Amino acid sequence: MTSIITGDIINSRNHSPNTWLDGLKNILNNFGQTPEHWEIYRGDSFQLEIDKKNALKTALMIKAHMKQFKDIDVRLAIGIGNKSYKADHITQSNGSAFVHSGECFENLKKNTLAIQSNNTNFDTIINIMLGLGLLTMNTWTPTTATLMALVLKHPDYNQKQLAKITNSTQGNISQGLKRAGYDEIIKLLNYYVLNV
Repeated sequence: MTSIITGDIINSRNHSPNTWLDGLKNILNNFGQTPEHWEIYRGDSFQLEIDKKNALKTALMIKAHMKQFKDIDVRLAIGIGNKSYKADHITQSNGSAFVHSGECFENLKKNTLAIQSNNTNFDTIINIMLGLGLLTMNTWTPTTATLMALVLKHPDYNQKQLAKITNSTQGNISQGLKRAGYDEIIKLLNYYVLNV
């Protein structure tokens, strides 16, 4: 079992690719080589293969990174399943994980993040949770998104360490995490990992 994240950048045409493209490549590079494990295509679309336990956290890291740029967001579909055909390019590989990811992406409407697997019961519950989570995540300001990207990258850092890195105060970090819905998002991630 594996997972495929299919995504595209919202409002990418209103910004120079220099603004967001290098950051996206840097994140994707953490998870393997292009084009075998990830690939950017059609200018602002991408696909990434990732271990299913890490898929949601990775998607949130990508979202947090993109929301650091004003007016930019990302649509993300996570497909969970198998990989029955391995090509040199991830976009040419196949299997149920790819089918689920593609179908899920096509069905994204108002929600910009969803999951599809063989387990419809799990999908229903997690997608309701994601829909509620997006009510907060979609309102992240660039400052809040920057903090969330940092916390997701360094989950073991305490607020004092985060304050030092960001030249901020522990109080500001605490308030920022509250605004970001950090505690609830961590509960959501824990639920996902336990049930996927």
